[in-house]
Amino acid sequence: MSLELQKAQEYEAKNKNEIPEEEKPLFHVAPPIGWMNDPNGFSFYQGKVHLFYQYHPYSREWGPMHWGHSVSEDMIHWEQIPVALAPDMEYDKAGCFSGSAVEADGKHVLIYTGVTEDNRQNQCIAFGDGLNYEKGRKNPVITGDMLPEECSRIDFRDPKVWKNGDTYYLVAGNKNVQKKGQVVLFSSKNLEDWKFETILAENTTGTMGTMWECPDFFQLDGVHFLVCSPQNMKAQKYEFHSGNNSVFFAGEYNEETHEFHKEEAKSLDYGLDYYAPQTTELPDGRRILIAWMKSWDSCMIPDEQKWQGMTTIPRELRYINGHLYQNPVKELEKYRANSCCYANQLIEGEQQFEGIKGRTLDLTVEICGGDFKQFQIDLAHNDEYTTSFVYDSEKQTMEVDRTYCGVIRDVVCRRTWKLLEKQENLKLRFIIDKQSIELFINDGEQVASTVICTPIDADEILFNCQGSARVNVEKYDIVK
Repeated sequence: MSLELQKAQEYEAKNKNEIPEEEKPLFHVAPPIGWMNDPNGFSFYQGKVHLFYQYHPYSREWGPMHWGHSVSEDMIHWEQIPVALAPDMEYDKAGCFSGSAVEADGKHVLIYTGVTEDNRQNQCIAFGDGLNYEKGRKNPVITGDMLPEECSRIDFRDPKVWKNGDTYYLVAGNKNVQKKGQVVLFSSKNLEDWKFETILAENTTGTMGTMWECPDFFQLDGVHFLVCSPQNMKAQKYEFHSGNNSVFFAGEYNEETHEFHKEEAKSLDYGLDYYAPQTTELPDGRRILIAWMKSWDSCMIPDEQKWQGMTTIPRELRYINGHLYQNPVKELEKYRANSCCYANQLIEGEQQFEGIKGRTLDLTVEICGGDFKQFQIDLAHNDEYTTSFVYDSEKQTMEVDRTYCGVIRDVVCRRTWKLLEKQENLKLRFIIDKQSIELFINDGEQVASTVICTPIDADEILFNCQGSARVNVEKYDIVK
């Protein structure tokens, strides 16, 4: 173990107990101390789900990147284990940036971006047993010099690896000399000797950002998907917002020629806090996605808080009738308790229901009909604080507004998006975990993730209808 890694593990162990458990999310991954961003190495190994993440233990701000590490048997109850990687070699002195993991010959192999002090980004590997990891002797195994001349050597990062037959494949984010984002593809027989295959996809429209970070490429329900996080985008009405987005392309992929014919890009999440998603396939065949629940350009935490950043709840993906559905993993249902249900309730004006409150909840509100223009649900609510979700039946839009959640920074607090084709009923499922609210619309056909900084005692839920609506309400507390 290097001195840098030992120092990080000792610092983590010494300081993590200073943070009260009640301050942390109950069932979302957050750092034991310090800063976290992108999820990394999301994988199944030796009977457990492993989740690594970009990590700076020494402050709650971004710094020289380490890899934090959590494991779980059900993706809801997570165990924090010691830091896995530290920037301790010449090829990663400026940081161990994002990457992925795969099992090979019984070992857990991490593939990550090593950043040199002169900002060159190359791809490196480490071999481990699920707890301890040793960096490969051939590092870096992929260098920028292996790319075509028009590809950047500085913006070349976030490898995602998978195996198909007897060959490993890897995609990484890049941009070209015109500063347009793209994804490059490599192949290998042994994870150490790689060759460049092709530019798998690129920003041909010129509207999809200057750098495509954190790419992921997989097949789901007979269709191939490319997921990436384009930087520096301009807002495009209801679909994309300004800044850093996360998008997916569905399409057809030729495994022999490595040609990917992608369809139009779509947003993965319509909320205020979502970036750098990564997926893994579980032994039971489910494709699970997890992401960083934060925006680079906002700080939503109190000044005294000693940690920053969390992940979304893991979500199962399905592709049905041209729509990508995301839903919380079914394992969450094991932690439900204290059910409270109301059926066919008429709401006119402002109303609350006895027993419908809390800050660690699985709450479903189904609007079954009525005559109204707007229907509003206020969560984490009291006389001082609230976060609002507003459905406009005429415009067929949904809006999230956290202006009054307690934020004291000049950050984006409101976002509006267009719903898909109008349905007879509108089902809104909220997963609430203290500082976060994730909304799943109509069984997961759209999702919106939002971080809040509201005191825990603001736990009321308020309904408000401009007109009249009939609703079904189903609430479960989440307990561990």
